[in-house]
Amino acid sequence: MFVLGYQNGAVLHINNPAGSNPSPRVRVRVRVVPLRALYAHRGVTEKKPSNVVRNKPKRKICTAEELHYVAVPNSDWRLALWRYLPSPAAPQRNHPLLLLSGIGTNAIGYDLSPEYSFARYMSGQGFDTWILEVRGAGLSAHRVEFGEDSTIASANAKSTVGTTLSRESQSKSQLMETVMQSSQRLSGLLNEGEEPDAPQFFDLQERLSTSLEDFQKQLDLIVKNDWDFDHYLEEDVPAVMEYIRTLSKPKDGKLLAVGHSMGGILLYAMLSRCGFEGKDSGFASVTTLASSLDYRPSNSLLRLLLPLSDPIQALNVPVIPLGTFLAAIHPFASSPPYVLSWLKFLISAPDMMHPELFEKLIFSNFGNIPTKLISQLTTVFQEGGLCDRSGTFFYKDHIGKTNVPVLALAADQDLICPTEAVYETVKLIPEHLVSFKVFGEPRGPHYAHYDLVGSRLAAYQVYPCIIEFLTRHDMT
Repeated sequence: MFVLGYQNGAVLHINNPAGSNPSPRVRVRVRVVPLRALYAHRGVTEKKPSNVVRNKPKRKICTAEELHYVAVPNSDWRLALWRYLPSPAAPQRNHPLLLLSGIGTNAIGYDLSPEYSFARYMSGQGFDTWILEVRGAGLSAHRVEFGEDSTIASANAKSTVGTTLSRESQSKSQLMETVMQSSQRLSGLLNEGEEPDAPQFFDLQERLSTSLEDFQKQLDLIVKNDWDFDHYLEEDVPAVMEYIRTLSKPKDGKLLAVGHSMGGILLYAMLSRCGFEGKDSGFASVTTLASSLDYRPSNSLLRLLLPLSDPIQALNVPVIPLGTFLAAIHPFASSPPYVLSWLKFLISAPDMMHPELFEKLIFSNFGNIPTKLISQLTTVFQEGGLCDRSGTFFYKDHIGKTNVPVLALAADQDLICPTEAVYETVKLIPEHLVSFKVFGEPRGPHYAHYDLVGSRLAAYQVYPCIIEFLTRHDMT
């Protein structure tokens, strides 16, 4: 195992051929600025531009200054975008910044509290900062949740809002109609031999009604969670990038992007696909936090989930309630006799996250994960690494064709995406484009998976490193 990045906040550049051991090449000094000083002059005010739609019951959850919804073409999804406006006292930036979260998480992980907010740090440095909540996450909503007459703020709203239901919704409606008609015929047949007020009849009607309601809930659950990684890659992220470009209007049409965990995997996959197709990715630079396209060289504890993948699919379970599971086990991990205390280290290293923020992360940041998504992501442990849903395109094979600068950060005690896994992707990127750093010191402090975006030291060690990289590649 190798560990880089103990040189007082230096960014370590890769200077080695693929497959060889990494070696430091360049040191970059980063000025550490306390987070409070960056936006202490700013109050979080409510701005209500005419093109922003808010769902009032949910609006209390959003801590950003603006909440936007983006319609995804040819789907029933409206994606939530949390926007943090750049500080007027900060340097003027040329590119907006897009933040992508991990699997089964929402925007809260990037904005746990004002003092430790990744998003507010970035906006405090002058970046027009947007957090995407992909379909099924956070405040992103399905058509039935909005209602047919809702007006959605979107760059392509004219072509997507008010259209007919998607094929999935049509199939669901047709199936429900068939079931309802069958149940009515069944009730009619039974009614022929019973008096209308017979107890058996009303008991059957009640049971049938309850069963239909349960069936409707199952259909809703299946339809709303019927997607995989490639849906994010091919539909959600491109729609949001176009929307941000329309509002922020960067001169060169490019965005800066930061992705944590699966968010970083999405960015790698986009660079790979665009490199293969010879297309412009639309990014001025990409920063990944604890992400990789191939986990095989590491001892990631996610391997423990692999034996569960096939049985879950065989049972036709549409979704895994990650948020409910974490909330249920939290007392066993944080209270005596601490029988599941080791699970805490999957998220944060000891003493790196304030207890109240850790609880907020557990109870507010995680949601459901579709089994189709899990199934595709498990390919990171197979030969060739992550592949598309067809099993024919391996993203790792083409990441080396990118022309976008990449900063890859890892955590020294990350049990989910260990440093070996991060480096497995980093070594394939052209050396003049990639910078690699591992956070954590031999004698502490140590960093775990979520400490890169929400720990008590991140604002002093991690965020300035990212700002230096973003600033360098923000020039047009």
